Amino acid sequence: MAKQAIELVVNGDRYEVWVDPRRSLAEALREDLGLTGTKIGCNQGDCGACTVLLDGRPVCSCLTLAVEASGRETTTIEGVADSPDRLHPVQRAFIDTGAIQCGYCTPGMVLSSVHLLATAPQPDVETIRCALAGNLCRCTGYYKIVDAVQSAAAVLNGGSAPPHGGGGREQTAEGPLDSTDGGRS
Repeated sequence: MAKQAIELVVNGDRYEVWVDPRRSLAEALREDLGLTGTKIGCNQGDCGACTVLLDGRPVCSCLTLAVEASGRETTTIEGVADSPDRLHPVQRAFIDTGAIQCGYCTPGMVLSSVHLLATAPQPDVETIRCALAGNLCRCTGYYKIVDAVQSAAAVLNGGSAPPHGGGGREQTAEGPLDSTDGGRS
């Protein structure tokens, strides 16, 4: 199949890229643009490691064709921070709460959390769990990730980060995520 030229707008920068029409956005980001923060886990849209924001909404970049992203705004983990010296509050909260273990799921978790807090600035535990249900983590029990999102929400709402350790443990008996997680827990 012949390659075609597309314009990717990634983290505010424009790139002209020649891609096979079947190439995924994840492959284009990693292999053509060198933005390796986007991870490819299952390559089937089940794990969320490849999550990026496309026009501000989370998508699995392993299932999104690069041609579908042409001319649209894509945000990767590399574009979340204001600068290399100033992390986004979600990134800072993930570090401060210990929500990062091996780090493989972290870019997708952070981007899903950034979207959540942009659309629901003061989410409860159940809302956080639902928003992150498409992102799998094999290292943590999710509690520290929920703590991180709660902490970032407090900071983004002008407060200070709360003490850590709740993670909504007392809020649910379901398991790491809520019952709407599609069997991904």
